[in-house]
Amino acid sequence: MQAFAYSNGQLCAEEVALAEIARHFGTPCHVYSRATIEQQWHAFNSAFGRRDHLICYAVKANSNIAILNLLVRLGCGFDIVSIGELERVLRAGGDARKVVFSGVGKRTDEMQRALKAGIKCFNVESIAELERLNSVAGKVKMMAPVSIRVNPDVDAGTHPYIATGLKENKFGIPYADALPVYAMAAIMDSVKVVGIDCHIGSQITSMAPFINALERLKSLATAIEDKGIALQHIDVGGGLGICYQNETPPTPQEYVAAVLEIFSGTPCQLILEPGRSIMGNAGVLLTRVEYLKQTPHKNFAIVDAAMNDHLRPALYGAWHNILPLTEQKKNKGEVYDIVGPVCETADFLGKDRRLFLQQGDVLAICSVGAYGFCMSSTYNSRTRACEVMVDGKTMHEIRRRETLEELMTGESLIPV
Repeated sequence: MQAFAYSNGQLCAEEVALAEIARHFGTPCHVYSRATIEQQWHAFNSAFGRRDHLICYAVKANSNIAILNLLVRLGCGFDIVSIGELERVLRAGGDARKVVFSGVGKRTDEMQRALKAGIKCFNVESIAELERLNSVAGKVKMMAPVSIRVNPDVDAGTHPYIATGLKENKFGIPYADALPVYAMAAIMDSVKVVGIDCHIGSQITSMAPFINALERLKSLATAIEDKGIALQHIDVGGGLGICYQNETPPTPQEYVAAVLEIFSGTPCQLILEPGRSIMGNAGVLLTRVEYLKQTPHKNFAIVDAAMNDHLRPALYGAWHNILPLTEQKKNKGEVYDIVGPVCETADFLGKDRRLFLQQGDVLAICSVGAYGFCMSSTYNSRTRACEVMVDGKTMHEIRRRETLEELMTGESLIPV
């Protein structure tokens, strides 16, 4: 079943018309397909066959607790980058022993909480972090499991804001320095080396950068073990892209096949950190046309969703398909820029889209399941949208719409 497709002229999420969701829950509204999420997770998991592995979903892609719980029930692990994400995983019923903690700026309190929870490992990204983690663990008389995140200086061929594997990026230990850092970690009193980690970026649509990075990672892992430092796992990161427009990314099966081939000679557990490739095409954002505005130079469809609801077009210049809820004939209508009400020229969801529109129509912004709601804000004092999960013929509200009262919770006047 295709997650979002026209049926009898109406755009549907699985077996539910998106128009019905818009009527019931209002707009803006994020809508997800349970079947698509599960299908994508199984595609990665089954590709490993009987090989020892762990799929660690990248929580930053979409951190709704209902979605995390769905993945927990599938047996998923999690890649987190903050203590808030850890608490979400735990609240969703996740197993801390399946959690890897990435990120360049882990605070002392975050290290303490993760140690207490008993996470699988810390993906350490600097010598300073390694030294702090050793100190923090020592004070509570615990051993901190660590994996060094290696920066292989590989060009992922993606947007510079989401490239993480080049030497000028802030992420990881430089490849040439990794072996000495492993030697340093191996003799520390309160850390235990358990793995090696690499992640080169996001929305990667070619196998070449992956293969380059994986081969460098394998070479380094061999050198580490030759020094007598045993590795329990090899974490190959995530970053597999999806189709937004005309991209042809590798399939999960193709990606995993390359991982299995390169690391066929090691008994280490293999860890994968997919995020966008599980969630991206599992979600849409519904938005209503408030006004149609014609000028001598442009036609604008002003909608009720904005850059605070979906940041990627403003932040990256990202392209997302925009579909009407009622199927239209191609090359009909007018060319519009789809823009929001936020007071920024960057507030657009799509440019130069040919659509037949009337005020009050609802549009679906496609492929926003990843980095959609989770990057939303309350800029211009706009409340955050609701989130709905569709399961076959059933729709579940998994986050209610934020209220104005909640928006101002925690604020207070200063005394006169």
